[in-house]
Amino acid sequence: MSVSIQIDHVVKRYDQTTIIPDLSAEIQNGEFFTLLGPSGCGKTTLLRMIAGFNSIEDGQICFDGKAINHIPAHKRNLGMVFQNYAIFPHMTVRQNVEYGLKLRKVPKQEMKEKVDHMLRVVRIEEYQDRLPERLSGGQQQRVALARSIVIHPNVLLMDEPLSNLDAKLRIEMRLAIREVQRQVGITTVYVTHDQEEALAISDRIAVMNQGVIQQVEKPYVLYSRPANVFVSTFIGHSNLFYGGREGSRLRFLNGYEVEMGDRLLEGAKGGVIVGVRPEEFVPASEGLDCKVKTVTYLGRYVNYELEVLKELACPDQSIEFSQEISTAGRILEAGEPLKLAVRSEKINVFSEDGKSLMKGVRQYE
Repeated sequence: MSVSIQIDHVVKRYDQTTIIPDLSAEIQNGEFFTLLGPSGCGKTTLLRMIAGFNSIEDGQICFDGKAINHIPAHKRNLGMVFQNYAIFPHMTVRQNVEYGLKLRKVPKQEMKEKVDHMLRVVRIEEYQDRLPERLSGGQQQRVALARSIVIHPNVLLMDEPLSNLDAKLRIEMRLAIREVQRQVGITTVYVTHDQEEALAISDRIAVMNQGVIQQVEKPYVLYSRPANVFVSTFIGHSNLFYGGREGSRLRFLNGYEVEMGDRLLEGAKGGVIVGVRPEEFVPASEGLDCKVKTVTYLGRYVNYELEVLKELACPDQSIEFSQEISTAGRILEAGEPLKLAVRSEKINVFSEDGKSLMKGVRQYE
């Protein structure tokens, strides 16, 4: 039976180094919840605290409101899927999946029924008598998934489970994991640094940086309305421009103006940072003056890297513009000048300290 998870002001330190300073989050019963962030941001550390592999220096973690801080890992009724599969090489697929049930002394007939069902769910029934060495990476990961779920854990924890697979297998397996999770209905906490993977499979995503949660939202909200500049640039690509605000109007540094209507929070005029995704540009007679640097043809899309005035864009920014081939008219060439307007209903506006100024965006505290 799955559970909800409450993480209340937890702290993690190693010697004098604080990895997670003060973190709180709520994970709903049956939810697919992803911890997403760059390497070293604390996401695996938090997962290991939920698992009981890492100590908690302060705060508490609860399952359905019951604190588990002092419950040993082996008594938390968790399923765990690792990056390296961790399946037994000397056991067949069926024996690997049976392993946890045997430890729990499940009767033979009941064990057979549960294993048969799980092999069907993860679609490895035809490989049940094979040893792991005769399986592909994706098939081995399915075995690891089946072994973790067949014991009916309260929570399924997954730590970068697809990072060892090639690109095609990653897509196949992330769909399989999501399908199985929905069928079983188990609360799942998933760790990854791959934004596309997180967007594709999650109910909600917690974006982390330096041990702090920056935003928790549904995937489409994170992409369309990031809470701050970090989330905007970490989830997909975001072109950042300096500008100013006066009431409902934005003015870019080259004088180009955009009417934002009632989309901005009330506030005094001042400097802002404008986030524009590559697909939110529109070729126009008035707008930002650009020049094409490089052209990348991607089949359905064509992507352009652009030159703009250094004073216009934030430092170290690669400015990109994307068009669907079906609406592009023609493909631009390197060196070609163009003007780009922005879709005011799509862009994001941030304060100079990086926080969203868009109405309806929740800051995570």
